[in-house]
Order: sequence, then structure tokens, then C-alpha cells
Amino acid sequence: MELPTFEHVIYIPGVLLVGLTIGYVLGARAVRAEFKRLKDRAKE
Repeated sequence: MELPTFEHVIYIPGVLLVGLTIGYVLGARAVRAEFKRLKDRAKE
């Protein structure tokens, strides 16, 4: 059994970090929108 190549060792964690970053940004945006919606609803 061969060890993974250096490119493979760098590529996989890099792709995971990009995915985590995108998920964090989109999730934070959704939470902010939900809080704004709840705040606006409470004002009515």
C-alpha cells in the first residue's frame, strides 16, 4: 500500500477548509437574516 502523494495531502484538507469557510459564511448570513426577521416581527 502506497502513501498518498504530497499533492493529495495538501489538496484534501484545502478543499475541506474551503467548504467549512463557505458553510460558515452562508450559515452566519442565514442566522443574521433570521434575527432581523424576528426583530422586525417583534416591533409590529
